[in-house]
Amino acid sequence: MHLNPVSRTIVPVTFGLLFALLWFRPAPSAFSATQLEDRIVAVVNTDLILQSDVKRELAPEQERIRQQYHGDELSQRLKTAEYMALTKMIERRLQLQEAKAKSVDVSDHEVKQALQQMKQQGEKINEKDPLSLRNIRDQLTLLKVVDREVRSGVMVGDAEMKRYYKEHQTRFALPEEYTLSQILIQPRSADGTAEALEKARIVMTELKQGEKFEDAALRYSDGPNASRGGRLGLVRQGELLPTIERAIAPLVPGGISEIIETSEGYHIVRVDDRTPKQFRPFDEVKFEIQALVFQQKSEDVFQSWLVNLKNKAYIEIKF
Repeated sequence: MHLNPVSRTIVPVTFGLLFALLWFRPAPSAFSATQLEDRIVAVVNTDLILQSDVKRELAPEQERIRQQYHGDELSQRLKTAEYMALTKMIERRLQLQEAKAKSVDVSDHEVKQALQQMKQQGEKINEKDPLSLRNIRDQLTLLKVVDREVRSGVMVGDAEMKRYYKEHQTRFALPEEYTLSQILIQPRSADGTAEALEKARIVMTELKQGEKFEDAALRYSDGPNASRGGRLGLVRQGELLPTIERAIAPLVPGGISEIIETSEGYHIVRVDDRTPKQFRPFDEVKFEIQALVFQQKSEDVFQSWLVNLKNKAYIEIKF
């Protein structure tokens, strides 16, 4: 099992988005006497990953898991999280090693610029902490190496965009629109529900016998639009209460719903007109599709690139 690291590394290189997504942890420092006593859990080419590194990586997720699970499930979740944390660390080390091999470097100016962006976004980072600075530098390095080795080679053609538009057209649908009128019967008191329902049934009977909807609304409706014959006007799909939306979904213009019960009372709704579902034209969504396809292709290429790095590497897990 490998945790997909794309969301951490394949993102547009804009500092604002980058630091909204980063998960800052202290980076491993040089070996001290304490670290020499630490257990090695993985070897990645010439790099070592220590048990303390994994614990530091795992800490936030471990806390979340401990709050949500107990017993055997807790134990299993923690084991899975530990393995996934180690997997992410191995993949990150491989990418940083590749960046070094390809002479991908991050300047002090870029780190300072990133820190400034973080301050503007309310992040609290100790500028004098070398571990935090190294972590920032590593994240910027990851972005650079992925940009150079992955994203720079990804192209999106018109044929791909048109195919995506055709296969995902519902993604670009405009909400259906209704012109509605309603009669709303509200209980007069907490114990008046049965009386309000009986009144709604009387109104429904009169409508079925030929009573004009506007006249019935004027006589019976408790809604604020009663004086206008119950007319609600134009309403878009998604703006109505779900129970009302489901009730009017099969109705054609002129159709009247059955009695609909909601927290507001009892509704009788007429569909005066409806605009069938429409789709935003391709030319309008072309650049949106281009970004979507580019991201999708970038993730695929990234995974292939990462697999190639693993295949070339010496990785030994000592769990």
